[in-house]
Amino acid sequence: MRLRDCKVVIFFLLLTTVVSAQYSIKGIVKNENNQPIQGAEVYNRTNGEQTITRGDGSFEFIDIELGDYYLSIFSFDYEILERQVTVNNDIEVSFVLKTLGEELSEVVVTQRREKVFGLKRLKPVEGTAIYAGKKSEVVLLSNVQGNLASNNARQIYAQVAGLNIYENSTGGLQLNIGGRGLDPNRTANFNTRQNGYDISADVLGYPESYYTPPAEAIEEIQVVRGAASLQYGTQFGGLLNFKMKRPNPNKKVELVSRQTLGSYNLFTSFNSLGGTVGKFSYYTYFNYKKGDGFRANSEFDSKNAYFHLGYQLSDRTKLIGEFTYLDYLAKQPGGLTDTQFNIDPTFSNRTRNWFDVNWKLFSLKLEHEFSDKTDFSLNLFGLDASRSAVGFRGIPGNLNTNPITDVDEVDADGNFVNSRDLIVDNFKNWGAEARLLTRYDLWNEESVFLIGSKFYKASNDSRQGSGGLGSGPDFNFQDETFPDYPNQSSFDFPNVNLAVFGENIFKLSDKFSVTPGFRFEYIKTESEGTFNNVVFDNAGNPIANNLETDNRELDRSFFLFGIGSSYKLNNSLEAYVNVSQNYRSITFSDIRVVSPTFRVDPDIGDEEGFTADIGVRGRLNNMLSYDISVFGLVYDDRIGIVFNDRAERVRGNIGNALIYGVESFVDWNIWNTISGSNENYRLNLFANTSFTTSEYTSSDLSGIEGNKVEFIPEINLKTGLKFGYKNFLANIQYTYLSEQFTDVSNASVALDGDNRNGIIGEIPSYSILDVSFSYTYEKFKLETGVNNLLDESYFTQRATGYPGPGIIPSDPLTWYATLQFKW
Repeated sequence: MRLRDCKVVIFFLLLTTVVSAQYSIKGIVKNENNQPIQGAEVYNRTNGEQTITRGDGSFEFIDIELGDYYLSIFSFDYEILERQVTVNNDIEVSFVLKTLGEELSEVVVTQRREKVFGLKRLKPVEGTAIYAGKKSEVVLLSNVQGNLASNNARQIYAQVAGLNIYENSTGGLQLNIGGRGLDPNRTANFNTRQNGYDISADVLGYPESYYTPPAEAIEEIQVVRGAASLQYGTQFGGLLNFKMKRPNPNKKVELVSRQTLGSYNLFTSFNSLGGTVGKFSYYTYFNYKKGDGFRANSEFDSKNAYFHLGYQLSDRTKLIGEFTYLDYLAKQPGGLTDTQFNIDPTFSNRTRNWFDVNWKLFSLKLEHEFSDKTDFSLNLFGLDASRSAVGFRGIPGNLNTNPITDVDEVDADGNFVNSRDLIVDNFKNWGAEARLLTRYDLWNEESVFLIGSKFYKASNDSRQGSGGLGSGPDFNFQDETFPDYPNQSSFDFPNVNLAVFGENIFKLSDKFSVTPGFRFEYIKTESEGTFNNVVFDNAGNPIANNLETDNRELDRSFFLFGIGSSYKLNNSLEAYVNVSQNYRSITFSDIRVVSPTFRVDPDIGDEEGFTADIGVRGRLNNMLSYDISVFGLVYDDRIGIVFNDRAERVRGNIGNALIYGVESFVDWNIWNTISGSNENYRLNLFANTSFTTSEYTSSDLSGIEGNKVEFIPEINLKTGLKFGYKNFLANIQYTYLSEQFTDVSNASVALDGDNRNGIIGEIPSYSILDVSFSYTYEKFKLETGVNNLLDESYFTQRATGYPGPGIIPSDPLTWYATLQFKW
């Protein structure tokens, strides 16, 4: 539908809508000592709206019609208060929460909150963001039963439909998720944020995320797909935002200490401190991880720190500063061929491959309320980071090299004779994002208008060359010692992005709203550098070494449009529809030259298309929560890798693809259904299913049209049973993914002797069973569990480069135990 047609429909509906007078509910929440309670959650059960109290304990619901409303107020450490209020004019109410007389068990606290809020979703408006008419899912980490210490993504994201996960990161140091045919590698197809600001290496030039916050520090994970592009970027995947834990507004000091032991010498230590003193609020943590991994040559060591400081300048103005630091070093055991994996998935023939990440994030945010109806935010953020990878990936100069099986040779004295490949990337970028959101009356209905802009500037560089003959984590180049090393290059990537975006919620009645939006993008992507073109004879001797220049500049600007709608049939049932254009700029990893056996199509271009969702979501009393939707994704000029007749990998635009399917999530509270509410017991069954079909609809390359799109299992199922009694909680989760292709040719497994063996082929279907338990006693909590209880031998990735190349086996049966102390 064209934007002009949308305007006609909106105008017609506005004229035909029956309007009625609107009022407001203003209130304040205090404790028994007459002190305001900040951060209390106020839920309007009648219309499904919710809000959070400000620093002075105040809250407000606007655009309220005549009638009776039931309000529930929830805050940790206080009893739940529920009250009916009658609206016949603008009213003001006050609530006094009683302090809990006893310390409640984990089950009771969880049940109290879930009884009030059920399955949480993003509100139509939160802060200076609009989510009306979009498919949104929120992972509440306080409700997750699983291995949080190792960031087990299979358990953490169990209730987010349709996600495809690479399970290859020992200790959970990196998150690798995708969905709907998007490559999960380092979550590059999502706009990844922390507290609303970007955390990836370079949003447009190199959007991979090497830093993932520890689950133990996260309050909730917001996943907004499809139409999220208009506010958060152009990407097909949508938004992934890690909302970190907030300072406790009711305590000056709150300490949490979590110590974990697990299989293969896993040890993690998470310690946080937070609180509120007057107008100052603070939250900080330090997280240390180390372990050996289940394969040889896979040990790791990680240090992560985070600092948050807030200052309430006034009742309407707040300033927040944040700093994040991550440094980790991991040894990489390399990939396997199919034969090697089938014989022994724990095998490793790479003894000197290392990966190092140093990440520093900065953020300064100003939040201001101009009035009760107008909010403003300005977020300044920056990144100073690097990632370095060194390792043996085949014999340099040997055209028949196999980077998976080649033997790393040593001389008679035990010294290595092959130079290692070294890549060092540095990322220095900064940005600013401003948002203004205002509510206004239109034909006696409240509409919401959002306008924002973002400026992003990156100055990144990448160098590749010889890493020398050593075996340790040495990230110094040895190009002078090995001048004919073939994989030598040095590039700068200065990128600039300017965006302006806007959305407007037209509330056409108390049940129906339409939200059109736009995004204007200016993108300038540059690649400036040189590489050594080294030519070898058939014996592997260098006969020529020429320095080549490869400078590229892509300058473009365009508009994206989208529209979403929401219809609330009643307070417990909502239907939503949205469609949005998407765009993916080619990254410098798409176009840079990395090895003599790798080629880039000189005509490679950007990807574009659109995403659409239609679904229903809601709840049935306190018994059932659900979200069921049908989606479609049109992907034009999709970028991928094919092999030419010389067995060289060629990256270019493969063709156009169509992806569509059904995603559903259902959570059934069995205990409430069969016996009514009892806060001492918990029994829930959830099912998260996705059925996806895909096809390349056209391609200029032979043998592609009609093939299935890679990274898409047709069946993606996660289901589980949660149960508990008083201080005891348990969770059993089953995961099943059907087979999926990893390359556009839909090739079968390559035969032994083929240097693509381990790189191309299917990922077989797999089934995983996880169990977890927890017990709380006063200020202590014990968590334990077993992942992959049935010891399934499986893998989720065929890597074409690091951390392989080749098959990266996933963890076998592992256990963990965490002891938490909270004061």
